[in-house]
Amino acid sequence: MQNRLPWPDYFMNITYMVSERSTCSRRKVGAVAVKDKRILATGYNGAPAGTPHCLEIGCLRQQLGIPSGQRHEICRGLHAEQNVIVQAAVHGVSIAGAELYCTTHPCVQCAKMLINCGIRHIFFHQDYPDDLAAQMFREAGVSVERLSFSPMRIKDAPHD
Repeated sequence: MQNRLPWPDYFMNITYMVSERSTCSRRKVGAVAVKDKRILATGYNGAPAGTPHCLEIGCLRQQLGIPSGQRHEICRGLHAEQNVIVQAAVHGVSIAGAELYCTTHPCVQCAKMLINCGIRHIFFHQDYPDDLAAQMFREAGVSVERLSFSPMRIKDAPHD
């Protein structure tokens, strides 16, 4: 019998594929909302639709010397988690009770939104230094789990 990829690895690999659409010049992040082993919405970080991307015009935060994790309001882009929420809302898909797979642990701004959307479990791969986000998830009863795995790359995938 052939070994099958476990569900968490399957969805996290898809999350990394989604992150490849990112238009952020500092960090590529992807997120996928899943319920009952079905993808509800995806998101990656980047500027709003119809506006210039940081890859095209440069990163305002970098130009101003703002360190990672600080002053999120000084950024053209939305976070991957925010784009998952927006995509679900635009298409009328409830993500209440869903799981979120994210390449990076959510920041506190995204944590607050995910809590209010009813996300119940978050899987992430890369850590992000935001103690308040972790605290708020605990207080809201949202379980957070770091996955240890090696993301598949397209070049690594078998081809016919």
